[in-house]
Amino acid sequence: MKGEQYLLLPGPTPVPDRVARAMNRAMINHRGPEFQEILVSVTEGVKRVYGTESKLLIYPSSGTGAMEAAVVNFLSPGDNVLAVSIGVFGDRFAQIAEEFGAQVEKMDFPWGEAADPEKIKERLEQDKNHEIKAVLLTHNETSTGVSNDVKAIKEAAGDHPALFIVDAVSGLSVVELKMDEWGIDVVVSGSQKAFMMPPGLSFLGFNDKAMTAYENNSNCKFYWDIGAGLEYLEKGQNPFTPAISLYYGLEEALKMMFEEGLEEILQRHNNYRRMVRAAIREMGLKTLAADGCASPALTSVIAPEGIGANKIRKMMQEEFDIVLAGGQKTLDDVIFRLGHLGYVRQLDLISVLAGLETVLFKAGYHIELGSGVKKAQEFLIDMHE
Repeated sequence: MKGEQYLLLPGPTPVPDRVARAMNRAMINHRGPEFQEILVSVTEGVKRVYGTESKLLIYPSSGTGAMEAAVVNFLSPGDNVLAVSIGVFGDRFAQIAEEFGAQVEKMDFPWGEAADPEKIKERLEQDKNHEIKAVLLTHNETSTGVSNDVKAIKEAAGDHPALFIVDAVSGLSVVELKMDEWGIDVVVSGSQKAFMMPPGLSFLGFNDKAMTAYENNSNCKFYWDIGAGLEYLEKGQNPFTPAISLYYGLEEALKMMFEEGLEEILQRHNNYRRMVRAAIREMGLKTLAADGCASPALTSVIAPEGIGANKIRKMMQEEFDIVLAGGQKTLDDVIFRLGHLGYVRQLDLISVLAGLETVLFKAGYHIELGSGVKKAQEFLIDMHE
């Protein structure tokens, strides 16, 4: 008997019972006072997670929808954009900007590595006439399991006037990000990661500098128009029909996050990163990302020679109903990705590591059964002493 599925993806992530129950409520009038109270509450709650007093809108979309909203509201056709990419989602941000007419200059870094702040600094210093209007940056790249040092990159940019637009869909509340304190102009995020929600809501935070860019914007937009969003928010409404049940869930998820504490959530994810990586190394496996840039949201593991990553994933699901993510594009069948963000508990990870050892042994990999699990247990014991 397998029981409930272990969903160890970098998103969507497991949904707590509290959140699921909260969503199981009757529909209400999305133009009425009850929804207005919820909308105001969750908007302020998400702003608290962002670390911002600036404006924030909630869209009924995936994170990619809010990435598009950031592009069409703050970039005009012909704008020069520096798109920093360390993986699939950095590439996606660049592609969206290109689709809407921006002149995109890609700055690519090897997959498995973080962006180098000094190289970004050098490029912006070369831009003497300030032709670059925006820098697109990924906070946490789930395709490779790498986090960028957003604070260091922003500091390296100095006083260059380009908008800093950050995709924090998978990184928010997992990797430190302080929108106002660090001077980030636009931040995008989504519900299905550390917010412990189903997919379907995205968040777009933006400051006064970004609003100035919007006021001079010439791009096409309708559904994503922040002008309409802000106008309706003043009335406690959305411009279009919202995903009401997801707002119920978001309200409960924010309560859970604040009960745990935002700093404690960051520390928990950091501990998961250290624990999983220590266990993986003890099994004799290698990780794609180095310790210095490894993501607290997930661990990308290089499959042993002769055993494809997809075979390991298939066996994990068939044997134990444990779902891991695969590699994307050039990393397909090279790595498997073990998510540990959101509503993932210590015992979940211990169980998954035990299942992984079993599968590796069955696949013919030379491993001492229990070695990785023991390392994880020792980490937990040391952490609590």
